[in-house]
Amino acid sequence: MNPTDVHGTVPYGVALLRISLGVMWIAHALLKLFVFTLPGTAQFFASVGLPGFLAYPVFAAELLGGLALVFGVYARQMSLALVPVMTTAAWVHLPNGWMHTSPNGGWEYPVFLVIASLALWLLGDGAFALRRGAWLVPRLARA
Repeated sequence: MNPTDVHGTVPYGVALLRISLGVMWIAHALLKLFVFTLPGTAQFFASVGLPGFLAYPVFAAELLGGLALVFGVYARQMSLALVPVMTTAAWVHLPNGWMHTSPNGGWEYPVFLVIASLALWLLGDGAFALRRGAWLVPRLARA
């Protein structure tokens, strides 16, 4: 037990982070599907210099990754695997300014999801995780 977690609440706090982060990843995927449509997302990707076909695997990664986080299936590893997706989104939105409500979206929301995903990777799976993995675990967490 973590000596600073005298009430044993840390795993539940991590679970709240994991589940809410998973919901945000799912919402980000469903925005591509229901609002922009996948062909529209592919067109946007192409307009910013990315291959348009990447819209489809990005959608799948966000949706399946979000579901994995919600259910706690290799959540630590999945949160790390999703970082490049949102890092690219932050790079695309960087010229638009800080706020995601800026025209064409800013970079604060993607950067927050990157940081929250890295935090979850560092913290672990939390309570109620269905499947945990020992691979890609930060070195200090193994001690």
